Amino acid sequence: MQDQMRSYLDFEKPVAELDSKVDELRALAATGTDISDEIGRIEDKAAQALADLYANLTPWQKTLVARHPQRPHFNDFIKGLITEFTPLAGDRKFGEDEALVAGFGRFRGEPICVMGQEKGDSTESRIRHNFGMARPEGYRKCVRLMEMAERFGLPVLSLADSAGAYPGIGAEERGQAEAIARSTDACLALTVPNVAIITGEGMSGGAIAITTANKVLMLEHAIYSVISPEAASSILWRDGTKAQEAANNMKITAQDMLRFGVIDAILKEPVGGAHRDPAAMIATTGEAIAKAFDELRNFDGDAIRKMRRQKFLDIGRKLG
Repeated sequence: MQDQMRSYLDFEKPVAELDSKVDELRALAATGTDISDEIGRIEDKAAQALADLYANLTPWQKTLVARHPQRPHFNDFIKGLITEFTPLAGDRKFGEDEALVAGFGRFRGEPICVMGQEKGDSTESRIRHNFGMARPEGYRKCVRLMEMAERFGLPVLSLADSAGAYPGIGAEERGQAEAIARSTDACLALTVPNVAIITGEGMSGGAIAITTANKVLMLEHAIYSVISPEAASSILWRDGTKAQEAANNMKITAQDMLRFGVIDAILKEPVGGAHRDPAAMIATTGEAIAKAFDELRNFDGDAIRKMRRQKFLDIGRKLG
């Protein structure tokens, strides 16, 4: 990541100070002063500080990392992993929803159906994609594509990263809850393998609607919950400022989800989070996706559907 592009979270202040010192020394070195040893020493110190910090993140700190605007988004994963991607638009009932992008492409040469939330990476694109918060027509579009994938025997890949389904009046009037339920049901009904990756925020039914899969994987610092910490704080304490306390008690981290058997594996992120080395994170994700689909390759349609059903029935009945 370019120096001018660096963005630090509040709890990363010690690392930011060391990196700033390195920048100052590099500027001094550019004048001809030989201080390479000192620069190297401080760089090592900064790297160690970053590693130590990320080895002991609290759930709230993981929440902040999961929301980092420079984390790889849906379009980044598509560009890095899927070739010949062709997005399809509309639910054939109301209209198009750009928060949920869905289409067909090839993963390592094999045809695949891909869907996921895109938050956007600029003011214009964030507004266009509604910050990744889908409306009913987005979920109905996903149902349409899953039905097409089922018809043609194509595996389904979902990438979840959203603060939740859009809670606007129009979305509720058009049947938000029903659309989420039908999308979840469509996932469960598939006789083709489906794999889901929670790359950042996996919040509420907005995530579950596309992640009810045979294999559910999470990035190391992603979060997964039925409600955001802020919303939980408002409900439990009538005080939205207690989000940090809520996050620390909600069991929303990838490590919690693996222990409870909600997910199947954790994908290790680069030191300092996926946003510090998106290319490496995308490559790691690609390997995990390939492995997950390979494990499902030799099962017939009925077995795949029964395995998925049993996976979700087991949640809460036994620990992972």
